Amino acid sequence: MQISDLPYPDPGVPDARSGPRFLLWLGRGQIGGQLKSLCWGMLHFGGVAGLPYAVGLGVDAVVDREPNRLLLAGGLLVLIGVAISVGDAMLHRTAVTNWITAAARVQQLLARKTAELGSALTRRVAAGEVVAVSTGDVEKIGWFVEAVSRFLAAVFAIVLVCVGLVFYAPDLGVVVAVGVPVIALAALPLLPRATRRADVQREKAGRATELASDTVAGLRVLRGIGGEELFLGRYREASQEVRKAAVRSARMWALISAIQVALPGLLLITVVWYGASLALDGRIAVGELVAAFSAVATLLYPLRHFEEIAMAYSFSRPSAQRAARVLSLTRTDPAERSAPAEPVGEPAAGGDLYDPRTGLLAPAGRFTAVVCGDPDLAGRLAERLGGHPMDEQGGDRDVDGDGDGDGAAGREAQDAPSVLLGGVALDELELDTARRLVLVQDKDPVLLSGTLRELFDVPASGSVDSAAALAAAQCGDVLDALLQSAPDGVDDPMDARITERGRSLSGGQRQRLALARSLVTDPEVLVLDEPTSAVDSHTEARIADGIAALRAGRTTVVLASSPLLLDRADRVVLIDGGTVAAVGTHRELLHREPRYRAVVTRETDEEQRLAGLGMTELEEALTEIEESA
Repeated sequence: MQISDLPYPDPGVPDARSGPRFLLWLGRGQIGGQLKSLCWGMLHFGGVAGLPYAVGLGVDAVVDREPNRLLLAGGLLVLIGVAISVGDAMLHRTAVTNWITAAARVQQLLARKTAELGSALTRRVAAGEVVAVSTGDVEKIGWFVEAVSRFLAAVFAIVLVCVGLVFYAPDLGVVVAVGVPVIALAALPLLPRATRRADVQREKAGRATELASDTVAGLRVLRGIGGEELFLGRYREASQEVRKAAVRSARMWALISAIQVALPGLLLITVVWYGASLALDGRIAVGELVAAFSAVATLLYPLRHFEEIAMAYSFSRPSAQRAARVLSLTRTDPAERSAPAEPVGEPAAGGDLYDPRTGLLAPAGRFTAVVCGDPDLAGRLAERLGGHPMDEQGGDRDVDGDGDGDGAAGREAQDAPSVLLGGVALDELELDTARRLVLVQDKDPVLLSGTLRELFDVPASGSVDSAAALAAAQCGDVLDALLQSAPDGVDDPMDARITERGRSLSGGQRQRLALARSLVTDPEVLVLDEPTSAVDSHTEARIADGIAALRAGRTTVVLASSPLLLDRADRVVLIDGGTVAAVGTHRELLHREPRYRAVVTRETDEEQRLAGLGMTELEEALTEIEESA
């Protein structure tokens, strides 16, 4: 794999059982690149290892006054220099390629998982953790993957130097062969403590990143309730904890670095002292002493890779663990569902949408409105209708940060059967098929930056064009606003640019553009969660008419409590206590269902009690109220 070949056509199925398994899977997936890097590394480090012997050969030639041997040593030095230069350049090239391709593979896997889970991802994993994994953690994972081949090449060079010295100068070679493994393994007892401190630092840094990301995402709300300073104080505390943990971790790595410098220095002193005594006794030649000294000095370079691989693994292991945790999430819990006896086919067109858990039935080809007293339940129900069970596998995550866990909803969701479309379970369909059949628009849809034409460039049936969708969503004023803010020369509002997340537009304008985008896709089933909560009543009435007209003959489910939308629906369903409580038209339910009337008209308990009284009882109740006043 070359950088020019990225992205991967298929990043593969990762082994997400643990962080180390995930790192091993990444390494196996790049075995070709690792072997290339290892070969170039062996050329580079082999040249480094052979340099002392060439120098020793040249010194002996000078001492013995042999010009031919001196020329041979000079030629050997030139050859070794070329090997070192070419090997170093290609090693760097292949190592960086391994790093980038590993990082790109992880990013592709995370992007695919994000697209698979949709908005359900942030209900099961904190949004800040997703940001931390897809940015800093990806770099650390790539670092370890590319460091492995360089480490193996360094080991090859160390073995080559030690074995060569044993044959070239046996007396000094034995000392070096015994001392080098001691130096390489001296820091091993300190690595567990250094790893633990690095893990603590990464964990605290991840929490600080999550806190910062979540705070920025909800900054507008925090300012509205006056909680900005509170969260700023929390972030300051979290950042100070990260600083303290980083200092503790740096102290341990500094100690390891000191050992990697001090022990080779002691070995070098030992070799010089012992070699000088051997040279004075005539047991070794001067060239052998120079070669041994140069070999030990040269070993400092490959020995540094022992420290690097230890640091790379210590830093990448928790990062890989976080990435594996995200990548292990699935749309459904495999333990909670049995495999079908035969391959599941696509449901027949025009099938009803049915939720066994709540008892909600949305007849095919009709406009169904759903009223929930709990807005959170409405959001979870919308996701469930799209084939995303509510918080499965994420039931024990402490969503609200109060420390008590929020597992009940997740465990209940795991026990609930899947939503059926035409009698076929959505979670048993291929993801692409399920997304094509059922589209869910969230309460807070996201608009990416780009032109309006690019915004509407989405998978669609082709039956609804953008002009009809924009008209149904009442986006005329939005088009005018975009055209006015567009630079000179832009005459078509479809070519006007939208800023990131549509921040240049009002909430109602963003909501209507998102609705128009959903209408363009023209899915078999369209689920809308509060699609008109940010628009005025006059616009809302026209949007309701537009949705009903444009979606005629198609299954549409709208979760809302607005009377204007409910009155246009063919069928209204009241969800109370997590199950269907009443079914009928909007006007029927207003007259016969107090719970429905309370949600839609915002009646208080006292108003509901008075509405159920007769005339005599009503007069008595009013008298009591006046007397108490």
